[in-house]
Amino acid sequence: MLRQLGLNHVARYATTRGKLRSYLTRKLRERGWQGDDAPPVEAIVERMAALGYVDDRAFAETRAAGLARRGYGPRRIADALRMAGIDEADGQAAGEAAGAAAWDAALAFARRRRIGPFAADSPEPGPARDKALAALMRAGHTFEIARILVDSEPGEVPEAPN
Repeated sequence: MLRQLGLNHVARYATTRGKLRSYLTRKLRERGWQGDDAPPVEAIVERMAALGYVDDRAFAETRAAGLARRGYGPRRIADALRMAGIDEADGQAAGEAAGAAAWDAALAFARRRRIGPFAADSPEPGPARDKALAALMRAGHTFEIARILVDSEPGEVPEAPN
């Protein structure tokens, strides 16, 4: 029963070892376990990974690329991967790619939110500027990148910082 639940879950959702482990543990709490031995949650998770049904590294790369396209920065991407149960070894390549694409991701976020070079008006010191700066910071971008974008004149896309 537990193996079938795990198989159904990985067939339907892109998942990680940590998420699959949490799902199976939750199902055990909800339904109980009738076996004499301890439930084989870890064995099922490792078997699914060995068969290639669960691939934490591929999940991390896909999730990181999707978040970067939506304009999220390296810090926010790292948080999302950590919440998905990706360990540092599996998420390292995705984190490096997110760091390399940080400027493009910040531009995508600024374009979507109409901040800085994509705004209608010039930036004026005050609450609107602070709000735009905070939005970029919450999206996982560094203060330096956020400040450069917020202080940019409309229509003038600045060069990436070194």
